[in-house]
Amino acid sequence: MTSRSGRRRVRSALDVNELFAPQRTPTAELPDPAPLLDGLARGVLEVLAGVRDVDQLARWLAEEPYRSLLTRANLAKRARSARQQPARHPAYAIRSVRWSSPADGAVEGVVVVATPGRMRAVAVRLEGMDRRWRATSLAIL
Repeated sequence: MTSRSGRRRVRSALDVNELFAPQRTPTAELPDPAPLLDGLARGVLEVLAGVRDVDQLARWLAEEPYRSLLTRANLAKRARSARQQPARHPAYAIRSVRWSSPADGAVEGVVVVATPGRMRAVAVRLEGMDRRWRATSLAIL
């Protein structure tokens, strides 16, 4: 439906939601995902160690991974408190960053991290939304 001025008018709430909902972005319009995968893995380890606030990663996390990380960070904080251990910067080394693209606008990656006690993996699914990558799934193994 158009108005007298020739501009398209929004007819329903569905049209409004489509206009203001996150817009998918194709891979060609997004930056290289490897630096973000590396940075997210480092940030997640620092959040769990208690030296970084989870809100600092909120920009790159969708709601579900954000809430999951927040819950896990709170549990780690309680465990440190029960053992009377202060938060310390974690000692780790990034061993590899690997990713593949199962679909346009989506990347699934894994960052292998060596800590003094063991090797860990941070698995991340990134999706292009609003012209930037956002993590829609996050797992620390």
